[in-house]
Amino acid sequence: MSQELKNHKQQTPNNEVLVKVENLSKKFCKDLKTSLWYGVQDLVSNLKGNKTERELRDQEFWAVKEISFELRRGECLGLIGHNGAGKSTLLKILNGLINPDAGKVTIRGRVGALIELGAGFNGILTGRENIYNNGAILGFSRKEINEKLDEIIDFAEIQEFIDMPVQNYSSGMKVRLGFAIAAQMEPDVLLIDEVLAVGDLGFVLKCFKTIDKILPNTAIIFVSHSMPMISRICNQIILMEKGLTKFQGDDVAKAIDLYYQSFVNNESNVVFDDGSLSLEDIKLLDPQSGEATNQLNWGEDLSLYFSFKLNRTFQESPIFKIIIFDKEQRPVAILKENDKNETIAIKNNIIQFVVSHKNIQLSKGVYTLNLLVAEGRIQAPLLRTNGILTFQIIHEDEIWPPFLLESSFT
Repeated sequence: MSQELKNHKQQTPNNEVLVKVENLSKKFCKDLKTSLWYGVQDLVSNLKGNKTERELRDQEFWAVKEISFELRRGECLGLIGHNGAGKSTLLKILNGLINPDAGKVTIRGRVGALIELGAGFNGILTGRENIYNNGAILGFSRKEINEKLDEIIDFAEIQEFIDMPVQNYSSGMKVRLGFAIAAQMEPDVLLIDEVLAVGDLGFVLKCFKTIDKILPNTAIIFVSHSMPMISRICNQIILMEKGLTKFQGDDVAKAIDLYYQSFVNNESNVVFDDGSLSLEDIKLLDPQSGEATNQLNWGEDLSLYFSFKLNRTFQESPIFKIIIFDKEQRPVAILKENDKNETIAIKNNIIQFVVSHKNIQLSKGVYTLNLLVAEGRIQAPLLRTNGILTFQIIHEDEIWPPFLLESSFT
């Protein structure tokens, strides 16, 4: 069990590995008293050579388990996974805040980190004083920090608050200052956790512009729950689950698909139901066979079969609204509702119909349907159900905008 941090100021070749992680593992204990007792045992064990570093004891679990990767200058590694997957723990090990229980970390060059809101700041010191503190930790001289000071303050956009104690900063101001220090100091290795989600859109866009600028000379490890952000900058990816590597490689799109698949839940989520009718069946119909499917090719016709059981008498047909959500659970489209004066056939208290849309041009990805059924002039809600169907659009191009529109160039 060891961790090596080899810091040096000279430039390394572009193809040289800046971050090397070998079979890294870290375990935690769920119970505080038990954890303290294990700590005493480990102190004794370490003197003799730890023989149980890769074994779990009662109440222990692996936060990170046998993670390995290499990262070169100009590469950006995305770490994705659910909360508790081990992403932040891995980042803290890389930054030297936590010692691993097993495995080895080798980092070459200066390391800039933005891994927790306010991490690395002394709250009673001013923003200006914290810039000097953080710069010194990175190995910069006071003269070098002076040369960067104005750029950092300008980038953080907190000029009038720079001499105020950091403990009085808002969360957004802390993120601005933290990123400004981490990026403007031009580290060899930059670690970024989910903290960018705190910033406003304008600042986030400025951060990504800066990342684009420094990436050719930096190795970046980026943790985020925002898949558009991951897709935007990462060329390597690790999908973590319960401390383990579920997927690793340069196929970022595949890892993102696997991440989204873990959220798929085929059970309907009924938000409101007054008992007037119930959804009996819903199918996405294959354009060729007419059979049920869960995939459509881009440009094919979308046809949805619905069947409802009526639990009371209706004077006119209910209004059916079908809303399409993308994999980020953003509403991207709604199918035009039926005309309330148009009578849908009712037989044996069952309503059946097919709603169609020609030449679907949703971009490649996974989509879900929400349903709202309403009645009357004021469209009083009768039934609202989320996630009634999940389907996938197939296309060779991986893009993030929700629509890939047919076009011609003349």
